Amino acid sequence: MGEFLRIFFGCHQRPDRSFFFRGRQFPICARCTGELIGILTGIPIVIFIGYPQFYVVALLMIPMAADGFLQLLTPYESKNIRRLTTGILFGVAFVFFLVYFHRTCIAIACGIVKLVIKDGDMVDRIFEKFMI
Repeated sequence: MGEFLRIFFGCHQRPDRSFFFRGRQFPICARCTGELIGILTGIPIVIFIGYPQFYVVALLMIPMAADGFLQLLTPYESKNIRRLTTGILFGVAFVFFLVYFHRTCIAIACGIVKLVIKDGDMVDRIFEKFMI
């Protein structure tokens, strides 16, 4: 499972940026651990509560991007708790983003089908069934 997680997240698994439990390093770094927690948390949020406006999704993604670029471009090093926190925010936002991506793909597909099929109302009814 650890190898799958490293590949899935593209994780560097640096020991100085990872958590340890009982002397063993987590299979993914602190930021990727946060993303995993965020994704696993975001799925039930979308199912039971819904998703926010797109600008909120973008705002939730900014802290991780800013922290990562700040570390890349300056000598600044964030701590693992900050990496975990920004990863969680990003992971939750990623699930919301996937919902928006799904909705956009369905809308484009329905628009294309409307160009071919004359019964636009039927396409609209089917379109509504695919929307979350």
